[in-house]
Amino acid sequence: MTELSLVAALAKRLPRIGDDCAIVRHGDEDLLFTTDLLVEDVHFRRTERTAADVGYRALARSLSDIAAMGGDPRWATVALALPPWATERWVAGFYRGLLSLAARHKTEIVGGDFSRAPVLIADVMVCGTVPTGQALRRDRARPGDLIYVSGPLGRGKWRFVPRLALGRQLRALGATSCMDLSDGLSLDLHRLTLASRVSAELNTLPLARGASLEEGFHRGEDYELLFTLPASVKPPRGAHAVGKVTRGKVGRVTYNGVLVTPDGHDHFRSQPQPDPRTA
Repeated sequence: MTELSLVAALAKRLPRIGDDCAIVRHGDEDLLFTTDLLVEDVHFRRTERTAADVGYRALARSLSDIAAMGGDPRWATVALALPPWATERWVAGFYRGLLSLAARHKTEIVGGDFSRAPVLIADVMVCGTVPTGQALRRDRARPGDLIYVSGPLGRGKWRFVPRLALGRQLRALGATSCMDLSDGLSLDLHRLTLASRVSAELNTLPLARGASLEEGFHRGEDYELLFTLPASVKPPRGAHAVGKVTRGKVGRVTYNGVLVTPDGHDHFRSQPQPDPRTA
């Protein structure tokens, strides 16, 4: 069992799933809904992260999904399952980190829930907006499009900056597809090519300082944007061209002619322990 197989099975009954956010038409705009879990001893160790760090990260992950759709975040709810070690002081620190990021991106916290659990679990749901029919998707890349990433890969940061401004810029430029890089380029680009029914040929990769090519492909937690543009469109400043969309076997990705195995992070294929990429 993998996350990809679970999503594929559910998509037969839940036609709205498959992108970074669900899209729901509402009046003269579309609403974007996303939710993301942060689980102790899966995503982090409490001895290695401050409460404020965890709160920041819990919201940032969902904001990155809104960015990948070219939207603006508006509202969020926060659900916390607290273990015995989590004190009121810790919860206050969690919200301090979360609210600092929410204020920066004009995201209002409008509700949530508390419960008990053996480990800490944070679930942040964000609702954003985008002009009707203009949300960036994964399923519209076309042969001949160029493939870009928004920054160097292979050294994920805990307090990353969600690429919201870039997402809106890509929407204005007419990007044909977009998603955020959370699980590694090899796996996320495979997902994009499956959704768009295309192949991809890569010829270069921007690596963060000290990162190996393998880490650039598979390590993940970069939270950069992966996107495609028609070859005639000038990319945003700072974007890195890494290859092109091609016809061929759906989902196939090559790097300088060598097949790339989609071997990024998958919760159901990996051991249930803190992810070293977030250290």
